[in-house]
Amino acid sequence: MSTVNSLLAAISDEGRDAKRGGYSRPVYSSAEITLREWFVAEAAARGLEVSTDANGIIWAWWDLPGSARDSDSRRGALVTGSHLDSVPGGGAFDGPLGVASALAAFDVLAAREASGDLQRNRALALTVFPEEEGSRFGVACLGSRLLTGAIDPAKALSLRDAQGNTFADVAAANGLDPALMGRDEATLALIGDFIELHVEQGRGLNTEEFTDAAGRGPAVAIGSSILGHGRWRLSFSGQGNHAGTTLMIDRADPMVAAAQLVVKVREVARLQADARATVGRLEPVPGGTNVIASRVDLWLDVRHPDDAVTAMLVEKIHGQAQKIAAFEGCSVALTEESLSGTVNFDPALTRALEKSVHRLVPGAPLLPTGAGHDAGVLAAEVPSGMIYVRNPSGISHSPEEYVEHDDADAGVAALADVLEDLL
Repeated sequence: MSTVNSLLAAISDEGRDAKRGGYSRPVYSSAEITLREWFVAEAAARGLEVSTDANGIIWAWWDLPGSARDSDSRRGALVTGSHLDSVPGGGAFDGPLGVASALAAFDVLAAREASGDLQRNRALALTVFPEEEGSRFGVACLGSRLLTGAIDPAKALSLRDAQGNTFADVAAANGLDPALMGRDEATLALIGDFIELHVEQGRGLNTEEFTDAAGRGPAVAIGSSILGHGRWRLSFSGQGNHAGTTLMIDRADPMVAAAQLVVKVREVARLQADARATVGRLEPVPGGTNVIASRVDLWLDVRHPDDAVTAMLVEKIHGQAQKIAAFEGCSVALTEESLSGTVNFDPALTRALEKSVHRLVPGAPLLPTGAGHDAGVLAAEVPSGMIYVRNPSGISHSPEEYVEHDDADAGVAALADVLEDLL
């Protein structure tokens, strides 16, 4: 029986980023493909039936004893898993913790079934979703969005990475048929409930409200909701020119306009309670040291519990961008790349998670999150829930993201109990 920590150790060298620190494992990169192959091998070694669907999602099936191992016997299955791709320079736990915990929890359940302590009423599937981070093609949770029809397949297939490769071409190069991608009613019908375990991506479990006398919070929490969030691209266009021969007074520099907007984004968000707004990526064209850019693209991430407020914030920021662009002799265009409304997880399933988790961790709280997840996308179609494992650093999407071994083990124990109760 493998532990979650030994499973994570087995992949700890894959995709390390010497420049940024941490890990860079964009979807269908050599590192992410290696991790997908690792998962398939681990699942197959456990006797699970593994397949990849038309949208690139990996499924590993633990069928009921004596069943036909077909769609009829799998209908209404319990599903758990996460993702293996990462942001640039990300941490070791965002995604892989959920996948490794699913494998480790399966080991616990298989041992219980073998000893007669578990009698299942439905199948279990472990799953890996592709492009959850959106770090290569710009749309987060792309695999689950395709599965549920939350994104038009034509739009998804036309997405391009930084090298100009379309998602259609990359998917085809990795054995998928782009013509078959999109909402998959047959696969959705197999999912009865979906549970995703994930590293906590904030400091909720480390706040004074939940910590003990030693300053330590509970090992796990139950997810209650996900903030509405989206990504927009703002493109400032100006006049490209020579850095040495163009007088300062003669410039229409989109980099100057973009720089001013970055500061305005922070100002706008700070004036709205519970808002988050971030510019984490900026690309000048053509990008030469001695060249005044002709265009600067920047990507805006905005989040708020109230979807109407999210829209209002984006409009305010767009208005500021237009004023700045006009003042600098530039123009600006806004393009929405993805948008997800606020998600409140299924109340009945959330109560079931609380009941199961509290047997092991009585103080495990309900926590909202500002981070997006595949569970949030699936929640529009099937009852979905989340378990968070404490992150003592409170930092995520960074090499400093961390989970202690004991907490990771506690997460597996909580997940195994949840799954057993739901099976």
